[in-house]
Amino acid sequence: MYGNQSFEEFFSTLQEKFKHIELAYFQSNIEGELITKIQDADDDFDGVVLNAGAYTHTSIGIGDAIKAVGVPVVEVHISNTFGREEFRHQSYISPNAKGVILGFGLQSYVLAIQSFL
Repeated sequence: MYGNQSFEEFFSTLQEKFKHIELAYFQSNIEGELITKIQDADDDFDGVVLNAGAYTHTSIGIGDAIKAVGVPVVEVHISNTFGREEFRHQSYISPNAKGVILGFGLQSYVLAIQSFL
């Protein structure tokens, strides 16, 4: 479902493809750390590409953080969440996101970055 390439390897591919812009990434399994990073986005970034994994369907806090920031956030999922379990059809991120891209594998990140250009 998710492929066999690590995100670190794929991130290098993104940096090569989008040489003209500065990309950074942050990854954590701790909800509060993700919320803090989103809250700091106004000071640090022009936009956020967010794959919140299962937190997409459970975290009101992440949804609220996105609503509170001024920078646009694009919600990304590697798989088509609507083709998966019923609970994955609900997102607390989507209502406050600039857009949602899902189901295109790692290419979803490319599409999200392109949406900012």
